[in-house]
Amino acid sequence: MSIIASYSHFVYQKLHHRDEHYISSFVSAKDSPFWRKSCFGNILIENRNREERKIRRRNFRVESMWPDLSRPSTVEMEVLNDSEQLDQILVHAQQNSEPVIIDWMAAWCRKCIYLKPKLEKLAAEFDTKTKFYYVDVNKVPQSLVKRGNISKMPTIQLWKDGEMKAEVIGGHKAWLVIEEVREMIQKYI
Repeated sequence: MSIIASYSHFVYQKLHHRDEHYISSFVSAKDSPFWRKSCFGNILIENRNREERKIRRRNFRVESMWPDLSRPSTVEMEVLNDSEQLDQILVHAQQNSEPVIIDWMAAWCRKCIYLKPKLEKLAAEFDTKTKFYYVDVNKVPQSLVKRGNISKMPTIQLWKDGEMKAEVIGGHKAWLVIEEVREMIQKYI
C-alpha cells in the first residue's frame, strides 16, 4: 500500500487517461449499435452520460482511498517539564493569540494512555491553530500540578491569554472526551 500511495497521482493519471480515451472512442463510433435515433433523442448520448457517471464514481472512489498527504495524520504532543517552560509557552501563545491544550496525565493511568494517541490525531486537525502539550504529573514538580489545579486524571485544559479558560475531565468514553475537547477548541479559536 505504501508503494502505491507514494505514486498515487500516477495511478490516478493512468486511470483518468484510459477512461478519457474510452469515452472518446465510444463517442466517435457512429456506426456502433448504440447510435440509434429514438423518440427520446440519441441513445448514444444517453449511454455516454451513463458511462461518464460510472467513470466519475470510480474516480471518486479511487481519490477517496488515498489519504491527504499534505497534512499530517498525527502530531506528537510536546512534554511540559516545569513551571518556567509553561510560562514561556503561555507567553508565546499569548503573542500569537492562539490557545494551548495541556493534557495532564500519569504513566500508570490507563485512560490517560488510551486517550493520548486520540489527542495527537486531534492535534493534527488543529495543527496550525493551536499547540498540544502533555504533563506527566509524577515526573514534574508538584508546584506545576498545583498551578494547573489538577485533582483528577486525565484532565485536558485549554489555556488562552495566560490563564486557564476551560477543561475537560476525561473519566468517560474516549470518543466523548475528544468531542468535548474539539468543541472546547472551536469555541476559543
